[in-house]
Amino acid sequence: MSGKNRAFADGLTAAISGVTGRQGQSRPNRSIINDRTNRLAEVASGKVVTRTHEFIDPARCRMWEGHNRDYAALSYENCHELIESIRAQGRQEVPAIVRRLTNNPDFDFEVICGARRHWSVSWLNANNYRDIKFLVEPREMEDEEAFRIADLENRAREDLTDYERAKDYLLGLDRYYHGRQKTMADRLNVSEAWLSRYLDLARLPEAVTRAFVSPHDIRLKHVMQIKPLIKDSASREVVYEAAERIAALRRKDQNYLVEPAAVARELENAVAAELGHLRRGSARSPKRGAVAITRDTDGKEIVKIDAKSPKRLQVTFMLAELRSREEMEEAVKLLTDRYWPVQE
Repeated sequence: MSGKNRAFADGLTAAISGVTGRQGQSRPNRSIINDRTNRLAEVASGKVVTRTHEFIDPARCRMWEGHNRDYAALSYENCHELIESIRAQGRQEVPAIVRRLTNNPDFDFEVICGARRHWSVSWLNANNYRDIKFLVEPREMEDEEAFRIADLENRAREDLTDYERAKDYLLGLDRYYHGRQKTMADRLNVSEAWLSRYLDLARLPEAVTRAFVSPHDIRLKHVMQIKPLIKDSASREVVYEAAERIAALRRKDQNYLVEPAAVARELENAVAAELGHLRRGSARSPKRGAVAITRDTDGKEIVKIDAKSPKRLQVTFMLAELRSREEMEEAVKLLTDRYWPVQE
């Protein structure tokens, strides 16, 4: 601790002791004074960062447009544990992170992290608990920093779906990192492969996601099953037709194929049946087996597959486009998944 900071702490301690002595009261406990002195020293040295927390009206807050939570999807059912915890404590214990707004007559803050906390306190206010306020921690930050803070806080939360996180990453990729996946992975301190799996989920076409009860049901493991199936036009059309058939049957029976794992298997089975039909030598032309696997990011062809006969494939790897060992391994996996899909 510098001489200036030490003098400040010592002076404050002496002042506390002097005041209590003149009033004829007992001197403060020495351990309390030492604790205060140590705390001041830690703040002065930068080891401890103090934060300001405020209890505010949740109605004076709006969600930040870059928030990674689907606020419209929140309900009492998926927030009830948090609601009951706040009600039992009589207050919200963990503050939400917000930014202060200026010159806005409707709102004073926008929520960066804490949509469920905001929704839960708002629900309590609307249900006879007006005394419970929304606990926030105001911070000053730019959008890209806000994006990283929100991601870091929510990354380990199980109540945030893979789909919500994936859509958030895809939006952030263009908005903050100009489409540069490597730059984004570096800033988030994750691997490109890890980030790529989420981006694959976010890019699934609606023609595929309609097969599921909700896009929020789709997990990364399901994307790894489905992605190889939509890499070429022939199997992609089979997947689209199967997804539409599943959605149509569910409109008639809402309990039809509700488990996401079952949906993914059904899509795999549809493609496997079609490929099996080709392998057995149908009336279709073998040229229907000639397909190309392309890279998602730029559409470049990385593998060409030509079905010379029901028993013979000619596979060509475009080495000039396979820029790393990881991309080569991915290309091989896409090839094997297409012709030998995993059956559970």
